[in-house]
Amino acid sequence: MELLKSTRSIQTEPEVTTAAPPSALHNIERCAERPYIIKNYMPKFQENISLAKFTHYKIGGRARFFFEAKSEKDIAWAIKEAKKRKLPIFILGAGTNMLIADDGFNGLILRPNLQKLTIKKDSAMVGAGVLMSDLVKATAAKSLSGLEWAGGLPGTFGGAVRGNAGCFGCETKDTIISVRSFDIKAMKFIERTGKECAFGYRHSIFKKKNGNEIIVSASIKLEKGDKKAITKAIREKIDHRKKNHPLEHPNAGSIFKNVPLAVLYKKKSDQYKKALHASTISLKGSTFSIKTDPFPVISAAKLISETGLRGVSFGGAMISPKHPNFIVNVLNAGSPDVKNLMILAKAEVHKKFDVQLEEEVQMI
Repeated sequence: MELLKSTRSIQTEPEVTTAAPPSALHNIERCAERPYIIKNYMPKFQENISLAKFTHYKIGGRARFFFEAKSEKDIAWAIKEAKKRKLPIFILGAGTNMLIADDGFNGLILRPNLQKLTIKKDSAMVGAGVLMSDLVKATAAKSLSGLEWAGGLPGTFGGAVRGNAGCFGCETKDTIISVRSFDIKAMKFIERTGKECAFGYRHSIFKKKNGNEIIVSASIKLEKGDKKAITKAIREKIDHRKKNHPLEHPNAGSIFKNVPLAVLYKKKSDQYKKALHASTISLKGSTFSIKTDPFPVISAAKLISETGLRGVSFGGAMISPKHPNFIVNVLNAGSPDVKNLMILAKAEVHKKFDVQLEEEVQMI
């Protein structure tokens, strides 16, 4: 098992803004089924920006260029400009399930911060930059049910759609009607139905395209409900997170995906059926409960715990004693500190249980 060397260094270069001419015009034309045409649109890239402040982990080096897009025009302009400069592009949401390398990113970090939120009778149109906490609060205020499971869920709506975020047996895809995105290669916007988004366990077509499409907005279907009951359910989810998650330290949420029961036993096998019936399985002398997430899984946290890694630290990072599927930043950790603990957890789980953990956190 090869460990990573720390690459942390103190960078003192000032943050720089590349200013646009005061006479810049915001003019983008669009023809049906054709890419956006950008004329005289000159916003600005920021330069040498620390990314640690844009992630929940408080870890990460500097971006060569950084741009916060507040409209579709901004997105189209930024991508065109980045292509012109031949810059690699990375799309950053709220940085909740993200680990950024200490040496940063030598390209453009694009942050789609589209905040439009329109709530109708039993649906909503949501911009990618809307925080999940704000969306949950706004829909509850209108007595709309369907997002109670997301109480306390960090991050943006766009990020939740991309990774099909979920918990408590529910997923983002459950309410999706359609998604609007920007195709970086074709330079045009695309509309997809929920089915066309190919949602899977913590997965979607947008994740598969690996940054070649930018989620702009999505429409969601909700149901009228009782405001008090909705608010109570949301509060229960928030309280659960506070009680069981190490929110007192910077973290990126769950590091690994839970393990589908179908990975351990074939779906039609007697072992699979017996495990479902008993709601538990035994592996190498350890007993695991089977939970629905949204299909039968065993807990990645339990697997890590059973290897004795609770509280183990490396550098400034630690496998949380409270929830071992969280690796927390307890003492100014660097990216290699977290990665080494990830390597260790995967190796120990595989050694003891012959189970391969799969990362949920995104790394750049």
